[in-house]
Amino acid sequence: METEKKPFEGKDADILFSRTVKAGQRIYYIDVKQNRKEEMYLSITESKKMLSGPQDMPQVSYEKHKIFLFQEDFEKFGEALSDAFKFVKEGKAEAPENQEDAEPIKLDLDF
Repeated sequence: METEKKPFEGKDADILFSRTVKAGQRIYYIDVKQNRKEEMYLSITESKKMLSGPQDMPQVSYEKHKIFLFQEDFEKFGEALSDAFKFVKEGKAEAPENQEDAEPIKLDLDF
């Protein structure tokens, strides 16, 4: 399910466009924002509902992950994402040979 929102006022005034994608236990927010230099960029947020505590009185929290994607990287990111979608849809068992970045970059980040 997707929803589209109009520009915001107040706290989220830097959001120019927003679309929400609800997918099971996850919600994805795709926002176009503008920084102080008036440059636009994408902010992609995954929010997952987490339950903890006893089953009769669970505590609800949300785990969030964000990606900020700047305009100069759109083309490369879009191509890589398209390739990944195609790879999954075709059900290939191994990655294509002609990859620009053969080794994936692994990050261990604590927030």
